[in-house]
Amino acid sequence: MAEQLETADFWFDPICPWAWITSRWMLEVEQVRPVRTRWHVMSLAVLNSGRDLSEDYKKSMDSAWGPVRIAIAAAQRAEQEGADVNVVLGRLYTELGTRFHHEKKPRERATYEEALAAAGLPAELVEAAGSTDYDEALRKSHAEGMDQVGYEVGTPVISVAGSAFFGPVVSPIPRGEDAGKLWDGVRLVAGTDGFFELKRSRTRGPVFD
Repeated sequence: MAEQLETADFWFDPICPWAWITSRWMLEVEQVRPVRTRWHVMSLAVLNSGRDLSEDYKKSMDSAWGPVRIAIAAAQRAEQEGADVNVVLGRLYTELGTRFHHEKKPRERATYEEALAAAGLPAELVEAAGSTDYDEALRKSHAEGMDQVGYEVGTPVISVAGSAFFGPVVSPIPRGEDAGKLWDGVRLVAGTDGFFELKRSRTRGPVFD
């Protein structure tokens, strides 16, 4: 009898390199554990709204709205058309993340258009980047993830079997059974009542290989 798939809800902002690594790790986990990742959008721009930020980070947040608005618009279009929202979001995230983190392309219209085309999505969705029409739905999706873990953390947020947590923050991407072992460990600590934090200083930047 086949093992029943467990759903891991994953909140991402496509601009975050650490969330990108964790998302690629989840794809590895799916190959070695009975887990299915379900994608959701959160927003670093929403999270940091009203906070005292450096000028450079403020500029970064100004350009962070476009990708998440497009992701919400794509999800809404998929739902309206009866398509699989999770497949659409996962495909778009992969195309945006590849361009942002591997190809180092800027957050601008041409990059979004490339990602939409590669994901097989309508070109007109690019117009969502500059529209506030999707912000209410974006904030709702954002809150659904962040309310489970608190607002002192960022992305990614993972919720599975009644436990939610930020992270894991890891570099490079664990592969194969190493990915599965990390998943087992994360599930163990996250499911422990009263467990809040395990952390050490980062000694390397994001490695996308």
